[in-house]
Amino acid sequence: MQQNVIALLPDHVANQIAAGEVVQRPASVVKELLENAIDAGATHIKLIIKDAGKSLIQVIDNGKGMNPVDARMCFERHATSKISKADDLFALTTKGFRGEALASIAAIAQVELKTRQANDLVGQQIIIEGGKFLSQNECQTATGTSFIVKNLFYNIPARRNFLKSDQIEQKHIIDELERVAIPHTNIHFVLQSNGNEILNLPPGTLIQRIKSLLGGYMQKELTPINEDTSFVKISGYVSLPEHAIKTKKEQYFFVNNRFVRNPFLNHAIYEAYKELISFQSHPRYFIFLELDPKHIDINIHPTKTEVKFTDDKTVYMLLVSSVKRALGKANVSPSLDFEAETGFNQEPASSGKIYTQPKVTYNANYNPFHTNTAIQQENPLQKSNRQNWETMFEGFKNDKEIAEHTPGQDQSVLENIHQEAIDFQVFQLNLKYIVTVYNKNVLIVDQQRAHERIVYEHYLHSKKEDKSNSQQLLFPEQIELSVNDFQLVKDLLPEFKQLGFDVEIFGKNSIVINGTPADMQEFSAVQIFEGILETYKLNTIDAKIERRDNLCRAIAKNISIKYGKFLETEEMKLLLNHLMQCENPLYTAGGKVVMMDVEYDAIEKFFKK
Repeated sequence: MQQNVIALLPDHVANQIAAGEVVQRPASVVKELLENAIDAGATHIKLIIKDAGKSLIQVIDNGKGMNPVDARMCFERHATSKISKADDLFALTTKGFRGEALASIAAIAQVELKTRQANDLVGQQIIIEGGKFLSQNECQTATGTSFIVKNLFYNIPARRNFLKSDQIEQKHIIDELERVAIPHTNIHFVLQSNGNEILNLPPGTLIQRIKSLLGGYMQKELTPINEDTSFVKISGYVSLPEHAIKTKKEQYFFVNNRFVRNPFLNHAIYEAYKELISFQSHPRYFIFLELDPKHIDINIHPTKTEVKFTDDKTVYMLLVSSVKRALGKANVSPSLDFEAETGFNQEPASSGKIYTQPKVTYNANYNPFHTNTAIQQENPLQKSNRQNWETMFEGFKNDKEIAEHTPGQDQSVLENIHQEAIDFQVFQLNLKYIVTVYNKNVLIVDQQRAHERIVYEHYLHSKKEDKSNSQQLLFPEQIELSVNDFQLVKDLLPEFKQLGFDVEIFGKNSIVINGTPADMQEFSAVQIFEGILETYKLNTIDAKIERRDNLCRAIAKNISIKYGKFLETEEMKLLLNHLMQCENPLYTAGGKVVMMDVEYDAIEKFFKK
């Protein structure tokens, strides 16, 4: 008879496997402990972390606490106070219900629990390490619960090695805190990291909570949504179309105050914004859905962030129409800040001040059907365009750091490139491409990508030990940032200063821009800085790029000339000559093709048909 090969797993192994489903990183522990504190009726929750949660995670709440028996039972698998029968799964109003979280956390960390109910004279202290119960004693503690998790994954070194840098892990922790803080505006949340207070969110309204987390600028970019139907109540805020951004961030769905992910709901939002925002732009939204628990099922994923509805189509159509209605109202009525003092915003009229009617200037010689080059050159708009455009290349002309590039066999277009300027014969195609003849071949160059490559190499090859020139602003600009963006800027501050940005920390989650690189004096400092930050974050999603390289890519992306910009002949020639001096003029830093080479032989062959 063959030996049996199937056996029951030891408890400690089973617990570690279960922990892998619930606890993926420190942020997973934070999520479970915060939700437990909310379920306990806490009105004040303090989160303390060290080393992005790897060394310490502590959650202190003023909830109802636990008695001695419950304090011990809460660490047992499938021990819960939320449900007692299967039907309860479809009447849930709490965050947690499975009874797996604390058992999973205790299996992979060193845990200490202190808890006391209001009517008890003393509290309970429980210590567990790696799933092994060590002690339970009486102790003095405040009403509520203090949960301490030390050395996460200390008994599973392989899992600990998969954790990311402290910056990334802390970002995930802040994300989890935001997801519980936004819907529970009645609770006071505090976050401390390595002894520094990162967040302090007192109770308030929803818009106040959003502003505290993401910056005061959010209010003018959002419009409220409020629809009440017999099936579902929809409320919250959605961003105005003109404030769409390039990254999918600040997109929140809450079903009965629980953060959820649902591609179906997300598609409904984009359907409402159809033809209102450009391609690859994304709206921001904070949307709350309230409906009878019997119409939803959240027991489909261990992290409880996915949800199913009994009637998906109804929810979809109501959401689309509600968002469209909110955007329609915002389009016909001004956005008001009810918290601002508006009584004295208008400058009082002065008795001695003379008001004159504004004058409109125009070109009397302009004829839309006349193609005379002389008239085009007299156009003041084009003259201004040329002067502004030329400042984009200041600093490049004497750049000695750009090395010569030896073309490969597949780079026929680069053969016999001379260092001296080439007198290209050029014309612009559809305000997007520059067409020229080079070595008998037809060369078609993407004007935006070409300039992006030039700017990228300029900043990348500037000496790291030499600080780039900075142009001081006449009036310094202040920017309010979200918590995650503020932490990112603090981390990148040396690189920003190296590249010519004079940036200083100014209060909590706020910075001041005193100066920008000399090449960017024609741009809005705030818009460029915010654009660089967004592009930097977008780059980190797709690939792991060195920080300075990533920052140079982000700068190039945001200050390069854009499609639709008219370029004069001399401007196009200058662009092509700078491009030919680049190390790799064929591709952008992100790997996109810059130019197309149509060989003369191919043209001859085509017309011989």
